[in-house]
Amino acid sequence: MQRGLAASRERATALILSGVVIVNGQPAQKAGMPVAEDAEIALKEAHEELQRSNAELEQFAYVASHDLQEPLRMVSSYTQLLMRRYGERLDGDAREFTAYIIDGAGRMKQLIEDLLAYSRVGTKGKEFKPVPVESALRRAIVNLRAAIEESGAAVTYESLPVAQADDTQLAQLFQNLIGNALKFRSASVPRIHVSCVQKPAEYEIVVADNGIGIEAQYFERIFMVFQRLHNKGEYPGTGIGLAICKKVIERHGGRIWVESSPGEGSAFHFTLPKEGAA
Repeated sequence: MQRGLAASRERATALILSGVVIVNGQPAQKAGMPVAEDAEIALKEAHEELQRSNAELEQFAYVASHDLQEPLRMVSSYTQLLMRRYGERLDGDAREFTAYIIDGAGRMKQLIEDLLAYSRVGTKGKEFKPVPVESALRRAIVNLRAAIEESGAAVTYESLPVAQADDTQLAQLFQNLIGNALKFRSASVPRIHVSCVQKPAEYEIVVADNGIGIEAQYFERIFMVFQRLHNKGEYPGTGIGLAICKKVIERHGGRIWVESSPGEGSAFHFTLPKEGAA
């Protein structure tokens, strides 16, 4: 919302500077109104259009979370019931096929939930407030405790700043990045380290691991929705996690990128603007 309004204001300013304001499809001068007044009208119309767009996105989110998931629950539930009641009468092929149905329904459910999370980054976010970045990181570590213990991973971090942020989305960001480090680990015991570099106008935070690494040709692709570099049989997931990270950071006015080499681990960098920075 804030980013959209900023873009609308920039557009209105540009129209004023050019001496032309378009209202309802025609130049303001033809309407016989002052340019400044029509710029306000144009800005208001842009604001209302953005609100309508967000309302449509909210409706999509509702459909995705309820209407689309209900048929999947039916498919999965009745297939499992079929297996429990008549599994002994089915031959090996039939049991294998029903297992495919249950697995496919489960993956589709996860896909819908991830799409819902992606769509809600910009519409369900909380107001920014001073957030200790360490507290968001610690929340992510608690959420990932089972996976960390199962892999024997060590997650360490240095002193982290207080930044203007949405604490829930910041925790989600860390959870996605650390979760990926655990998932794409090498044969070595996972080592994940979080550090921060203070710059004049922003904090640059780095989440580094000793995992399998990423080839340079995929550095941009991995942040796109549904982009997977590995077969789902090797590494489960929907390919939306890093796209959510990118959307979260863009909402915060920052950037995110990766530095990596195959077999040498990865370092995901993201920035958070300092309060009051231009």
